[in-house]
This record gives sequence, structure tokens and C-alpha cells, in this order.
Amino acid sequence: MSVSEQVMENRPPSVAHLFLERVKATPDREAFRYPVPSAGDGPDDWRSYTWAEAGARVDAIAAGLMDLGVRPEERVAIAASTRVDWVLADFGVMCAGAATTTVYPQTDAAETAYILADSASRVVIAENAEQLAKIRERRAELPEVAHVVVIESADAVPAEGDPDGWVLSLAELAERGARYLADKPDAVRDTVSALRGEQLATLIYTSGTTGRPKGVRLRQDTWSYMGYAIEQIDMVLREDIQYLWLPLAHVFGKVLLAAHVKVGHVMAVDGRVDKIIENLPIVQPTSMCAVPRIFERVYNGVAAKARAGGGAKYKIFSWAAAVAQEYAQVSQDTRRRTGRASVPSTLAVKHRIADKLVYAKIRAAFGGRIRGCVSGSARLTPELGFFFTGAGIPITEGYGLTESAAASFVNREDANRIGTVGKALPGLEVRIADDGEVLLRGPGIMDGYHGHPELTAEVLQDGWFHTGDIGELSDDGYLTITDRKKDLFKTSVGKYVAPTEIEGRFKVICPHASSMVVIGAGRKFCSALIALDEVSLLAWAKENDVPGDYAEVVADKRTVAMVEEYVNELNATLQRWQTVKTFRLLPRELDIEHGELTPSLKLKRPVVEGEYQHLIDDMYPTP
Repeated sequence: MSVSEQVMENRPPSVAHLFLERVKATPDREAFRYPVPSAGDGPDDWRSYTWAEAGARVDAIAAGLMDLGVRPEERVAIAASTRVDWVLADFGVMCAGAATTTVYPQTDAAETAYILADSASRVVIAENAEQLAKIRERRAELPEVAHVVVIESADAVPAEGDPDGWVLSLAELAERGARYLADKPDAVRDTVSALRGEQLATLIYTSGTTGRPKGVRLRQDTWSYMGYAIEQIDMVLREDIQYLWLPLAHVFGKVLLAAHVKVGHVMAVDGRVDKIIENLPIVQPTSMCAVPRIFERVYNGVAAKARAGGGAKYKIFSWAAAVAQEYAQVSQDTRRRTGRASVPSTLAVKHRIADKLVYAKIRAAFGGRIRGCVSGSARLTPELGFFFTGAGIPITEGYGLTESAAASFVNREDANRIGTVGKALPGLEVRIADDGEVLLRGPGIMDGYHGHPELTAEVLQDGWFHTGDIGELSDDGYLTITDRKKDLFKTSVGKYVAPTEIEGRFKVICPHASSMVVIGAGRKFCSALIALDEVSLLAWAKENDVPGDYAEVVADKRTVAMVEEYVNELNATLQRWQTVKTFRLLPRELDIEHGELTPSLKLKRPVVEGEYQHLIDDMYPTP
């Protein structure tokens, strides 16, 4: 057994242990940055917590929860957007020995109540008056909820009919915790010391693409393992500044917290997606994780801006994009063959010119110091991966599910293989079933679905988790995900089609694309429903004298003709049976609010197909 394997084998049993160890080891180092409104009209100011300051805050929250009667493995829900208070509250729950139930802030009152009731959450940490109102509306269905702790103190206002003490602010909870610690100064450390690896740490409810969400049970040891495994592959380094905007109710965001306390780098936290572009030049991160849709929007935004600048600027951008992709692909290929990345001198000259004209500006928009990004939660098209990597913003793609605590595979920065999701994390076993399904086994795998033993038995067999994803494993351990098993469909002429591959290609080819849904199961040919990006589309409409709002523009024949050109370009890259023979433009973008996307921006195909069945029927008229 190697030294690293011994370290992994002897890891502490919980992330709470890791947190206390981190506070003790580097108390004066910066831990978090978070935004506060500026005094004027300018961008937000940013403030910091050292690890010692974060530790004191977490201790107070943990002790406050103990004072409310919360005991080990009992559930405390967090219904809030990504912010530093979410992180500190989560560590407070962990250090109280309890288990965090995550709730997306966009979740409506009915589903919020379902999650709280199903998880038997004792306390809810709610962000503001909006989240409090959801819980209050359904209070009769939530007898287990004894207290609601509101992060925004001004919103922690009891209403007529509230039980005494039912609502309190996070500041009041911390004050209770301080008094509790004055009487029992070792309460938090004693509680953490007693934690065992097999105890419940987190219930994350999969938003799911169909039906009710299921609570995924993740153990204390899972997060400890994740912290150690991510540190071993150098995904983040101690000197990094990592920008965290991902929803912490999602496992992709949550796993980054485990890595953060193990590695000890700086985490800048702000979940406001509309502030990302504004924040990056201020924070100047060296590392960021994102879903593919963010990279698609950046690429399409740059392409649209170049197009708006006139024919010459767009030709320069298109040339530079092709150079970036070629540069990254040739570098990757030569590294695989020779062990050293290199490119021909003529390509290197082109790349230097393109860097001055295009790439440097893109890197500046990311803050100018970005060392690399990790893409996960959905498939990143290789074209995008090669573009950004060639432009000096390396994107390493990873793979995992809620059931595997997010990080199962990831490309290493020094051995990135674009088009794959990289190699397994240390300690994870993988095999490919006879039908191509990816099977996983290891300490990151869930215990099961909360309260659903029959569903657990369907996906956990002999210790192997059946992911539902189809994949291929190379001889040297790189995994390529082909598609979701349930999304793969067969046409009526017997040809299998992987829709996500086609959809991903189109979003790279068409700078105005927001979503594409490929249809074709049991049909003679493939068709598509296409939603366009409103901002990009209306800018195009203005340039081309197409009047009206979004719905009017997509109904215009000139818009249909423009999209058809991109569909034809897409079809030129596909096999005959994959080609999109016809399409319909949707009257609006797909979104979370209408239930067509999950909070992590994954497509809910059954919802979209059901909502727009009339358009699908129109593409397949009855003979």
C-alpha cells in the first residue's frame, strides 16, 4: 500500500473532523470571501472570514442547534441560495452531528413541504421571508418542524398563529449557541469526536427528470473521502482562489465544500448567476467549477458580440476559434503519443496571433488569473472543451451523480483528454456492464434512497451502483459517457440515436441556441424542438430588421430560415439516421419555473415533450 493509499485509508470519519482540523492548522489564513453591498452604485464590496473566524461562527451555530434539541443524525434543512451563510450553516449542522437536508430556493411550497416531511427535518434554516412563507403556508403538514431559523434577521418576524419560538434569526441562534458553549465549552468538539463514518450526514433530494424527488442518503465518511480524494488529484491547490456560484443544494456544489476544508484554499462564494460576469474580474479566481450551459453561454456571447461588430470581426473570431480548437487537439494528441504536448511551428504562430486578438480578452473576462475550470453535471461538447483549452482556459470535464457524491471521475490537468470525463477518483472501482451501463463501487456511493428500499435495491446490487449511464472505458482508464440509458432511443427503422450528443453539437454550431430536444423514438426520422436564447435572438432581430418580441421573432419566416441554416450545418456532421429532418421553434426559452429544467439545468424531456406534443404531432403528420 502506497503512502497516499495509507493516508486515504486512515482518513477521519467525517467532514466535521476535517473542518475542526483545518481551523486548528491554519486559523489565520483566509477561508472565505463574500459580497456585501457597496456604499455607492458600484460593484459589491468583498469581505473575508479567516478559518478562525469561520470556526467561531460554525461553533456558535452548532451549539445553537444543540440548544434547540437537535441530536445526531436528525435532519436540519437549508432552504437558501448559495451564500457564505449557507456554507457556515451546513458546517454548523455537521459539527452538531446532525444531517443536512438540502432544498433549492426555487422549489415551490408544495414540494418544499414534501421534502421537509419526507426527511423528517426538525429545523429549517430559511434564507428570507420568501422561504419562511412557504414553510408557514404548509406548517400543518410539517409537525416535525420545531423551528425555522431565518438567515436575514429583518425577515425573522413571527406571525399570528406561530408557536412560541418557532421563528428566530440565524443571529439569535448563534447567540443561543454562545450561551450554550459558555456552560458546555467542549460540547461541539465532544460531539464531533463521537461521530462515526457510517452516520447520516446529508440528504440531497434529486430534482429528477420525472416524478417526486428522492432523498439520497450520504454518510459522514463520504464527504471525508471526497475531501481526501480530490486533494490527491490536485483538482484544487492550497494557493487557489475558487469561485463558487453553483447551487449548494446540488451535490456538485456540496462536494466542493469537502475539498475546500481539506485543501484549505480561498473560496469566494456568491450564487447570483447574473453577477458572475461582474464578479470574475473583481475576485480574479484561479479555479471555477460550472455546468456546460455556462460555457455555452460564454462562447455564444463572444460569438454574437463578434458578429455584431461586423463581418471582419466575426471572421477573425471564427478563425481564432478554429485555431484554438486545432491547437488544443494537436497538443492533446502529441502528449498522448510522446508524453509531451507540442504543436507545429506554423500553428504556434497562428495561436500567438489569435491570442493577442481574441483569447486574451476572454481570459480577462474570467478575471485574468484562471488556472482552469471543471465542467460537470452534464456533457460538455468536445468542440467547446477544445476552444476554451486552446484559448488558455483549460476545462477538465468530470462525471458523477448525486448517488455518487458528485465526483466519481475527473480529468487531471496534466493529462486532460477532452471528450472523456477522465479517470476514476482514488478508491473508486468501475466496470462496464454487458449492456454498456457504467457501474460504480466505493466510499462515495450512497447508502440508498431515504425511505425507498425497493428503489435502492434496483440501483444498488452486490455493492455496485447502476448509474443509468452508458459509457466506454479505455484501456488506460478514461471514461467516455455516451448517453443516459433512458434517453437513448431507437427509430422505427432500428437505428439507435444518442440525443444529447446531437443537442450539444447544435448549441456550439448555433450561437443563438438555448436548448434543443431531439425527438425520434419509434419514428422514421429525427426531428427537434428548439428554443433560442432571448438576448442573442433579439440582438440578431434588431440587426436584421425583424420586429416584435421573442414569440413574434421566432414565428417570423426569416428566423426559421436562419435556424434552418444552422440545422443543415449540424446535419452535415451527423450520420444519415441521426440527421434532424424537421424542427419547430418554441415560443419561449425552457426554464426551471415551468418545470422543464431541473435546478442544475438538466432537461426534463417528458415534461417538454408533453407540453409541446402538438408541435411534435405537427412534425409527424398522420398519413
